[in-house]
Amino acid sequence: MLKLARRWWKYVTAKLTGSFNERADPKVQLEQAILEAQEQHTRLKEQAANVIAIQKQTELQLNRKLDELEKVTGQARQAVIMADDATKRGDAAKAADYTRAAEAIATKLIGLESEVNDLKARSLQSAQASDQAKAAVAQNASVLQKKLAEKNQLMGQLEQAKMQEQMNKAMASLSETVGADVPTFNEIRDKIEARYAKATGTAELAGESVESHMLEIEQAAQNSEASTRLAEIRAQLGLQPTAVTDAVPEAAPPQGEVSPGA
Repeated sequence: MLKLARRWWKYVTAKLTGSFNERADPKVQLEQAILEAQEQHTRLKEQAANVIAIQKQTELQLNRKLDELEKVTGQARQAVIMADDATKRGDAAKAADYTRAAEAIATKLIGLESEVNDLKARSLQSAQASDQAKAAVAQNASVLQKKLAEKNQLMGQLEQAKMQEQMNKAMASLSETVGADVPTFNEIRDKIEARYAKATGTAELAGESVESHMLEIEQAAQNSEASTRLAEIRAQLGLQPTAVTDAVPEAAPPQGEVSPGA
């Protein structure tokens, strides 16, 4: 039962995560990712600063112990010299005092040498850790810089993708049905072309019909009659026929009038 509940929980979590990722704004997610990377870099720098601080502190302690070791070493040498001088003078009491002092100083010297060796080892380790921390910060800074540059590139690609998606929607609306009562662009084009073709075909048929030929004959007769009448008028006025009326036969003069050539 517990195993089934865990599986169900993982399934629900994965489903909710998938739904969230589908609805989330990539621009906001990208900003969140960059902010998280910057915060991680800040934490890394703080950790590196702590490591470097320990290394610096160890160096200071080592330097103090080295100074103290040098001082105590000088004291031990001086005590040995004074004990030797007292022995040469035959002053056994002084020689014993200086010898005990030299031994005490030597004991302190041994302790200081042990501390110095320990601090040297710690200093070496802290120096290595400090170098590693500096390298990690530098490497992470380079990675962060690349992410920032890639962020700008991704933002540009995101804007281009949005523009392309809008263009795709606009192009799709030209060939897809918008609604039940709204025809597509292709359907409207086909309808107009069909209407134009039908009108053109009807006009061609009308031009080849008997009625159209009869209209042409009637129009030609009217034009011929008008030309003949115009020629008669010019003859009555004694005018020469024009080039237009040369081909028209001369009309007979009206009754009671003499022809100009008689």
